[in-house]
Amino acid sequence: MKNIILIGMPGAGKSTVGVLLAKSMGYDFVDADLVIQKQQGTKLQNIIDERGLDGFKQAEEQALLSINDKKAIIATGGSAVFSTAGMAHLKENGICVYLRVDEQELIRRLTNIKTRGIACRPGETVAEIIAEREVYYNRYADITIDCLNTTAEQVVGMIMDRIK
Repeated sequence: MKNIILIGMPGAGKSTVGVLLAKSMGYDFVDADLVIQKQQGTKLQNIIDERGLDGFKQAEEQALLSINDKKAIIATGGSAVFSTAGMAHLKENGICVYLRVDEQELIRRLTNIKTRGIACRPGETVAEIIAEREVYYNRYADITIDCLNTTAEQVVGMIMDRIK
């Protein structure tokens, strides 16, 4: 069976859903943000603060290219889709699932946008981030799951139904 790659905005539930999905399927779980932190020896926000967006994107691409797990649920960072090489690498052995959440729900969920390590320009709004990224999410998605008004468990069920 192929890996399941979760993409979507920060706050969409990729890590939460990923852990539950991995347990349900008997797969390993890989959080790409944690891979970045381990490789770089610091938090995501520190990488952004010290190296800027380009430096962060380079670290993210390096992390994505290093993921070679089999039978894994891979929760990517929200900006992973900016790495053509990284996404191509993950999709070689994976099905890409876009967890879509609307702007209002993301604003409600993202209470720590300044410290969470979200790759965005200073002052950029959630709407602007969504507008920039959504075309990439749609490009890479094999399956899109609308996560509005759903629990993580319901999202897991929807993914499992769609990948059968």
